Amino acid sequence: MANYKPVIVQSFPKLGEKVTEDTLYWKNYKAPIQIKEFGAVNKIDFSPIRPYNYAVTASSRIHIYGRYSQEPVKTFSRFKDVAYCATYRDDGMLLAAGSEEGSVRLFDIGGRAALRQFEGHTKAVHVVGFLSDKYRIVSGADDYTSKVWDVSSASEIINYREHTDYVRCGCTSKLNADLFVTGSYDHTVKVFDTRTEKSVITIEHGQPVESVNLFPSGGLLVTAGGRYVKIWDLLKGGQLLVSLRNHHKTVTCLCLTSSGQRLLSGSLDRHVKVYSTTSYKVVHSFLYEASILSLALAPEDETLVVGMTNGILNVKHRKHEERQPLRRPSRRRRPTYRTFVKGRNYMPQQEDFFVTKPVKRHLKKYDQLLRSFQVSKALDAVLQGPVRSNPPEVTVAVMQELNRRGTLKNALAGRDEKQLSVLLAFLIRHVTDARFAPVLINVAEMIIDIYMPVVGQSAVVDKQFLKLQNIIEKEIDYQEELLEVLGMMDALFATMARKKPSSLEENKLDSL
Repeated sequence: MANYKPVIVQSFPKLGEKVTEDTLYWKNYKAPIQIKEFGAVNKIDFSPIRPYNYAVTASSRIHIYGRYSQEPVKTFSRFKDVAYCATYRDDGMLLAAGSEEGSVRLFDIGGRAALRQFEGHTKAVHVVGFLSDKYRIVSGADDYTSKVWDVSSASEIINYREHTDYVRCGCTSKLNADLFVTGSYDHTVKVFDTRTEKSVITIEHGQPVESVNLFPSGGLLVTAGGRYVKIWDLLKGGQLLVSLRNHHKTVTCLCLTSSGQRLLSGSLDRHVKVYSTTSYKVVHSFLYEASILSLALAPEDETLVVGMTNGILNVKHRKHEERQPLRRPSRRRRPTYRTFVKGRNYMPQQEDFFVTKPVKRHLKKYDQLLRSFQVSKALDAVLQGPVRSNPPEVTVAVMQELNRRGTLKNALAGRDEKQLSVLLAFLIRHVTDARFAPVLINVAEMIIDIYMPVVGQSAVVDKQFLKLQNIIEKEIDYQEELLEVLGMMDALFATMARKKPSSLEENKLDSL
């Protein structure tokens, strides 16, 4: 009894997460702050000037939040119906927004009432943006039209009616004051020049377009629709460069970092993916609690704000290294580190008398039960215990120990419906795992031998037996297919391998 050795749990190699510079960069955010809005958050836009407040459009209101405030510092609520797409001007002094009733309103950040109201659309306006000359506004609506407005006179300058479905997204060029882009549910993206009466480039995305964005250089365009994010080269007339399909549901929003080296996409699958704009591979991913409708990054990526369908605004701030204030030394002097490690590295001499202190071992619950030969209870302890303390490796190790002792069959026998159901559920989950298969297949055979006479007495157990049978049959089919493929590859490699002639054979060939 005193010489009992605990069960040795075999450790298997695990594929750890690859830590990259992007992983460290995007994980360097504090715990998120969650703010409840009145409805689904359809647009978030950061002010381009300090202190970088951001406008949140949700329901019939536009809230202006400070970077670190959890309550709005200003509210625009003069909308009769749902508001859309509140967007700042480049100087941060004006804010434009669309609405469900078909009007575009222009607000002064210092006031509350609308400075201008642009009437002309007949349906909801989902797209609003300022051209880079700061004196013209672009809008797109569900009446299939895109309009350009003059801010000073509140008059319509030009009207484009080229889309055949709702215009739901758009953006303007920061370099050219006459260029803007619109995306529609007719699967097309059009690039307009206000100096012409028609679009200059038409791009076929392939799915209803939910978001568009221009790179800072102005030469590349990003479109999102369906499950795809696509990059287009405008300098080559809208040539497709790359198509990304990393989301499981519709991609709803796009955002570029301040440096333009990373692209972010949000989707209804609750994920935000971060792409490298050089390799176009996913370098990081965020998971949220609800479907994502909008996202925005503050200048220098200091703040990441995500709006969701459930009206929750998720705000993450970047961590900063804070200098800790100098602490005054306390009066009470405590033992130093040197005191605790004193004598730890001392090597005993030949004349020293060495006294050892017995170390008390704490056994796990299953070890305690195995020590007292309660084999069935030991197996129950690892099957029904918490998963953290009893992972599958521990359960398999206990089964191996019982098999070594020759008591595995006794531990499996004499179980009621609930205990047998737990055991079969464990087999169903892990019998096809290559790490545990040799042990669990032996366990499954013993269970079938023991409980075959009582099959048909419990519907739950019968269903689990059938499920286990199907899983094993599928695994056998997979293994057969893999063996066939392996045989094909061996034959292929054998025909491809060429035997190099030896020097003697080369001499014979030369003499011939």
